[in-house]
Amino acid sequence: MIELADPLALLLLPLPLLALRLLPPRSQGGGALSVPDRIGTRLSLGGEAATDQSLRRRALPALVWLLLVLALSGPRQLEPVAALKVSGRDLAIAIDLSGSMVRDDFHLDGRQVTRLEAVQKVGADFARRRAGDRVGLIVFGSEAYYATPFTFDTEAVAQRIEEAQIGISGRATNISDALGLALKRLEHSEAKTRVVILLSDGVNNSGATNPRGVARLAAELGIRVHTIALGPKDLETAEPGEHGVVDAATLNAVAELSGGESFRVRTTGDLVAVTEALDRLEPTVGDGLAAETYRALWIWPAAAAAALCLGLAWRERLG
Repeated sequence: MIELADPLALLLLPLPLLALRLLPPRSQGGGALSVPDRIGTRLSLGGEAATDQSLRRRALPALVWLLLVLALSGPRQLEPVAALKVSGRDLAIAIDLSGSMVRDDFHLDGRQVTRLEAVQKVGADFARRRAGDRVGLIVFGSEAYYATPFTFDTEAVAQRIEEAQIGISGRATNISDALGLALKRLEHSEAKTRVVILLSDGVNNSGATNPRGVARLAAELGIRVHTIALGPKDLETAEPGEHGVVDAATLNAVAELSGGESFRVRTTGDLVAVTEALDRLEPTVGDGLAAETYRALWIWPAAAAAALCLGLAWRERLG
């Protein structure tokens, strides 16, 4: 159904008629000429034709004014939008951006990629599937900070994951601060479910807090932490002093202490499987409120008025 956003604008329609009646007429000077009756009759008939032509000439400007006023009144059409699925869940995604994420020991779409590139591709896809969740993104290295606040705009979160750069938060691995920052925001959340998904490919080597202690606090607050240990080698099985290994045991303990699940990822296929498993663990359910939007239609009468104005200008030029 088409309606007008500002119907009072239609009160402008009689404005040209009021101007013609109220403004003084334009004075036309000229002398009188005496002619024979026969010629005068022909001139009179010609005057009537001129009057008809004048009416036709006034019709187009009147139509232009009508179209402009109609455009000004804002015709629009109501377009309901389907209800957004709402889960009643706040979900914090914490991604490790330490220096080890630059290692290119993963394969994606048939080519060798860095750990960060694999996480960006799969993590962004996961975020986009969280419609109905209020999602926040934490990135951490030596320090931890929110890259995006909690929002229903999952596309914005996905884009920030795709734009993440190694080193912007330092090159160490501060798992404790990342968890603590997530808990600080989620502690005051009124969501029915509060979840943290923590991905790391290293060992907690920064910060003054033990990750297990933060996990116990998460359990007390009723916040589940799912952890993802990323990398081909574990701290327990790697050679002494070897770099780029992940502390899977600590991440597993964090998940268990908080009531979450832990995942071990060695390949891109494992990472994809983890995101699918998280979809099942934290499904999106429930209908929210349907939204109503309007499709503006003013452009059509405005475009028609512009086309008529061009036609009038062309006719005047031809004389």
